[in-house]
Amino acid sequence: QVQVEESGGGLVQPGGSLRLSCAASGSIFSIYTMGWYRQAPGKQRDLVASITRGGSVNYADSVKGRFTISRDGAKNTVYLQMNSLKPEDTAVYYCNIEGSAVLTPEIRRDYWGQGTQVTVSS
Repeated sequence: QVQVEESGGGLVQPGGSLRLSCAASGSIFSIYTMGWYRQAPGKQRDLVASITRGGSVNYADSVKGRFTISRDGAKNTVYLQMNSLKPEDTAVYYCNIEGSAVLTPEIRRDYWGQGTQVTVSS
C-alpha cells in the first residue's frame, strides 16, 4: 500500500557531492519521521540523518557539517545533500519513513526503500 523510492546515488570522487531523494507514495495517511540509513558490506545498518514532522534533525557524528537532510511534507519527499564526500561514506543508502497507512491510521510503522548505492572513490 505504501511505496518508498530512492534515487540520486552514484560514483563520485572524494570531496564531491551527491543529493539523494526519497519519495513515499500510495495509501499514506500521515508521516512522522523521515530518515536515511546506510550499510556497508559486512557492517550494520546505521542512522545517517533523520528529520521529524516538526523539523527536528539528527545526524550521525561522522556526517555532521557535511550532510544536510530536508523534507517537503506536501510531496512526501525527503532529501539528503551530501558534500565533502569521503571514501568511508561508501555504502548502500536506505530511505526510512515512519508513518501510517490510510486503512490503519492509528498504527505507526517503518517503511523502507530498496536502497541506492553511493560509491566514493578516485
